[in-house]
Amino acid sequence: MKLSRIPQQIIPLGILFAAAIIGLVVLRAIFVPPTFGEHGHYRAAAVDEISQLPESYAGIKACMDCHSDVYDLKQASVHKGLSCETCHGAAAAHAADPEAAKPVVPTGRNLCLTCHGYLDSRPSGFPQIISATHNPAKPCMSCHNPHSPIISAPTEECAACHAGIANQKAVSHHAELACTQCHTVPKEHFTQPRVFAAQKPAGREVCGACHANAGSGKEIPQIDLATHGGRYMCWDCHYPHSPEAQ
Repeated sequence: MKLSRIPQQIIPLGILFAAAIIGLVVLRAIFVPPTFGEHGHYRAAAVDEISQLPESYAGIKACMDCHSDVYDLKQASVHKGLSCETCHGAAAAHAADPEAAKPVVPTGRNLCLTCHGYLDSRPSGFPQIISATHNPAKPCMSCHNPHSPIISAPTEECAACHAGIANQKAVSHHAELACTQCHTVPKEHFTQPRVFAAQKPAGREVCGACHANAGSGKEIPQIDLATHGGRYMCWDCHYPHSPEAQ
């Protein structure tokens, strides 16, 4: 075929295509290491190069050698699967010279929220919080020891999730009552609140323990459970968290 019979636009396209092929070959020679592909899609020399890099992480045994008490506490907790350096950062320098290099000590909430911030995709039962409503003014460590994070739920910590109710109760006649005096709370509720719910009182007897008991004290209003609104539950008329509000 004579060149004069080839369409004009084909020749520039052919030259461009050839230049692209040559360019790719040159770029591959420059940027792709010669050992790439010897073991599939891997660079054979990478292991040797990585082994020459300085170590950043000390490993959990190095932490255990000096902090065995903290290690034992952590291993007995729900955080036993976490490495110390997950929260405290790379600690090889600290292990080599403890005084010169100090590990990171988290003080805010952001690190804990990496795992415990609410996400729909987390497994059912995994402890999660909504940070905007769960004790927003406090760092997590003010209630939870990171090395043994499950708390035994002192009454004031119910406010972490139930702040609105706690604020009402705090200015009511029931301010001094522990939440658990009226609510049955399984211990699992404090780690898996969406799975194990706290139970509300089932009958009038819970209120009667104080308000139908002459031994409770003169300052506590008394009733006769048999005649005082017998057809109703107490909370049909009295809001338990602010009972003086009718």
